[in-house]
Amino acid sequence: MPESAHQTKKYIGVIDAGTRTVKFCVFPTQSLTEYAEHAVDVTQHSPKEGWLEQDPMEILDAVNQCVNAVASRLDVSEIATVGITNQRETVIAWDKTTGEPLHNAIVWSDIRANDTVDQILAKLPENNKNHFKSLCGLPVSPLFSAFKFKWLRDNVREVRKACKARTCLFGTVDSWIVWNLTGGVNGGLHITDVTNASRTFLMNIDTLYWDPVLLYTFHIPSYLLPEIRSSSEIYGKINNGTVLDGIPISGILGNQQSALVGQHCFKVGQAKNTYRSGCFLLYNTGTQKIQSSHGLVTTIAYQLGNSPPVYALEGSVAVAGAAMNWLRDNMGFINDVQKDTESLAKEVFNTGDVYFVPAFKGLYAPYWRQDARGIICGLTAFTTKKHIIRAALEAVCFQTRDILEAMNKDCGIAVTKLHVDGKMTTNNLLMQLQADISGVPVFRAQSQDVTALGAAIVAGNAAGINVWNISDIHRESVPSDTFLPTTTDDERDARYTKWKMAVQRSLGWATTKKSIAMTDERFRLLSSVPPSLFLMGSFGLLLLSHVLK
Repeated sequence: MPESAHQTKKYIGVIDAGTRTVKFCVFPTQSLTEYAEHAVDVTQHSPKEGWLEQDPMEILDAVNQCVNAVASRLDVSEIATVGITNQRETVIAWDKTTGEPLHNAIVWSDIRANDTVDQILAKLPENNKNHFKSLCGLPVSPLFSAFKFKWLRDNVREVRKACKARTCLFGTVDSWIVWNLTGGVNGGLHITDVTNASRTFLMNIDTLYWDPVLLYTFHIPSYLLPEIRSSSEIYGKINNGTVLDGIPISGILGNQQSALVGQHCFKVGQAKNTYRSGCFLLYNTGTQKIQSSHGLVTTIAYQLGNSPPVYALEGSVAVAGAAMNWLRDNMGFINDVQKDTESLAKEVFNTGDVYFVPAFKGLYAPYWRQDARGIICGLTAFTTKKHIIRAALEAVCFQTRDILEAMNKDCGIAVTKLHVDGKMTTNNLLMQLQADISGVPVFRAQSQDVTALGAAIVAGNAAGINVWNISDIHRESVPSDTFLPTTTDDERDARYTKWKMAVQRSLGWATTKKSIAMTDERFRLLSSVPPSLFLMGSFGLLLLSHVLK
């Protein structure tokens, strides 16, 4: 390991800005165990059905609260560097002259951009949602940041005004935090890393730069967007008048990629699944970029400094833990998600042939169907809430198997073991069901959430910091619990067949192809044809009809 002044320091700090919680934690260098942490919940706002927002200033306040709380327990001068990991696809627009947000952050799972999706699809041949996959690796979907950026510019007057004045900045949560930490209006850095940029629908998956075709498609000037950097390098120093002033920031990863790194999935073929409000399964494909033909997305796993980027195939499940919250908040079936979900589901031996497809906002990978909606099928007079709770747990596992099946088809090599993390993994029944339904051993990290660890690893590994050696063959492995399959191939395949039948029944409930947005866009396209060309075409058709007579 190269010599560095930072090697004498003891800790790596990590800002983890998740969907519901912001935390700051510190890891001793080369250690997998957190030394100290503090977390603060962030308020979520839902002004309309399907919309989800957060106050960007509350996110910053939460970061500061967490930093101050941890700083009271250790000497911050011993922190060598800080890494950042964040919820992906969530977007923020702010004014670079005032530092004020121009609108609430639009959270990744928000579906207000459905009409924007239709506007884009209306311009594509055969409304092909995979038209741009060769450029950015992603299908057309309201999940990705560009559609939210376009919605902000089209619908928020303050954003349009700032764009016209060239004072508007667009970014994901990492960009917002870094800009404020490094000075804000006084020279703050407007940057992002390749993993977050790869989720915007605007970055070229090959060149790792903003793609001119995609920028033109969304009418987003590149000067609004952050500079794209690697996941592991010294970006700058903190300069916001806090206890962390002068400490470098040297690592940024989107939270799912950070979990992949935290699980030490550095080899081709290794995969991890994170169980939170949604599920996100990433499969390391190395420096080879694989374009999925079975509904997965191609994304950047990480890039360490000047090294070539490492790619991944990803499958996203929109609703996992969120289904358990729905059972609690909407149906009143449970009181405590953590305790009641497992205990009640274990009181029945199976679901009674009940299947639950929680497509509350459509289905993500591998279906990418906006028109899907949630269904519960197979009900009988003997069905109880316990059967439905167990079916909700199985739904998480079936959706994960959907993604594993797609990855097998795309790569030709089946996943032989699945590393898992996230809050839901404390449910032992869920973990056993996952092993039984997928047919592969499940290795659960004993630390519920390894996301922060991934950010610590890339930050400590950065050139000039050098307090974490990723290539150390003697490094500590992530402690885990193992769940082995207990069902036969015939049993799991028979149940999976019925799951696919249930999914088919969930499709087509929400009409999207004939939306007002798409109809208006097609009208604008037709009305843009020059009148002279229209008249000449009409005259030609008349002549042709006379000739044919």
